[in-house]
Amino acid sequence: MNMEAGDDEVWIDDAAGPLIRPYTVNGGRTRPTVELDLLSLVVTTGQATSDLDLEHVEVLGLCHTPISVAEVAARMRLPVAVAKVLLADLVDCRAVATRAPSLPSGVPDRVLLEKLLDGLQRI
Repeated sequence: MNMEAGDDEVWIDDAAGPLIRPYTVNGGRTRPTVELDLLSLVVTTGQATSDLDLEHVEVLGLCHTPISVAEVAARMRLPVAVAKVLLADLVDCRAVATRAPSLPSGVPDRVLLEKLLDGLQRI
């Protein structure tokens, strides 16, 4: 195990990755200010933003093309609840726009759900 610590170093465990609790990423907040589900799509608006945390900047980098909340969480390696809070922050400052996926007749498409399940299982 290789763990390093210093004034400007990050604690890392070779097997586990960064040793930072998810709640520290979003300041302990657990509820997003915007309603988002796993299939909600988010995309950057191109609107200039300032004073963003590193995690918010990383999320913005993922949202240049429409991407689902589930995919953002997976790529950031964060729990979905944490990703939703980060995305809600970006919606609040108008850096990203969101929309619910359009599903026929209000009933989730079985094929879409199976693809989502398959993708989540591969993570």
